[in-house]
Amino acid sequence: MAGWDDVVAAVQVALTGDRDEGRAELDAVWASTAPDDHAQRCVLAHYLADLQDDLDDEIAWDESALAEFADVAEGDLAAIGIPSVSGMAPSLHLNLGDGYLRRGDLAGARRELDAGLAAAGALGDDGYGALIRQGLAGLAERLGERGA
Repeated sequence: MAGWDDVVAAVQVALTGDRDEGRAELDAVWASTAPDDHAQRCVLAHYLADLQDDLDDEIAWDESALAEFADVAEGDLAAIGIPSVSGMAPSLHLNLGDGYLRRGDLAGARRELDAGLAAAGALGDDGYGALIRQGLAGLAERLGERGA
């Protein structure tokens, strides 16, 4: 079974910019992760989504990340430096909303934007929080441009 060290190592490979190698590493760790380890599976799916070549595959991984997140308990992400699990929710909703918008699902994009904005209070006053808030504002702007 995979541990957090395996997850972090795979994410680091994914962040190097080599999409194929990153996807292969994340896929391998996903395959060795216990089905009931929702925290690890949430993180893996979150990063796997970003490495997909097909929009529907990307959305499917984003949906998986959000589904796994529903069963992540407070403290489950502390091993990777996320003290409060609620701080991850806005990013998950942002990514899924962005995918829905690019697919043309304006209602789905609006639903995820609203959920992301509702969860944004959990973000810290740091660079990550600012980045996610900026992403949510950008999604709202693009939705407005599309008439949603």
